[in-house]
Amino acid sequence: MDKNLTKKEIIESVYRQTELSRVDISALLDIFLDTLFKALVAGRNIEFRNFGVFEQQIRKSRVGRNPNCPSHTVVIPEHRVVKFRAGKQLLVAIRDKDSKH
Repeated sequence: MDKNLTKKEIIESVYRQTELSRVDISALLDIFLDTLFKALVAGRNIEFRNFGVFEQQIRKSRVGRNPNCPSHTVVIPEHRVVKFRAGKQLLVAIRDKDSKH
């Protein structure tokens, strides 16, 4: 089994747990993801209680080096990134899974 959870697998999981059609679930998931996308582009953070927070951070401008030619430096401009910070319940669940191995 692949380690990545795909959109198709999410749709299938919701389908097995509800009476909704796969088409309706797919449409709902598309709307949900589009809403998240638009919120992040607008500069908003997204918080799911007990799961985690998607938050924007600004990476400061810095000087980088080309690994193939270390003598050449490149200025990497300031830019926004999206980070995920796991919630307390998610962290506990992941740590408990690790301790069972």
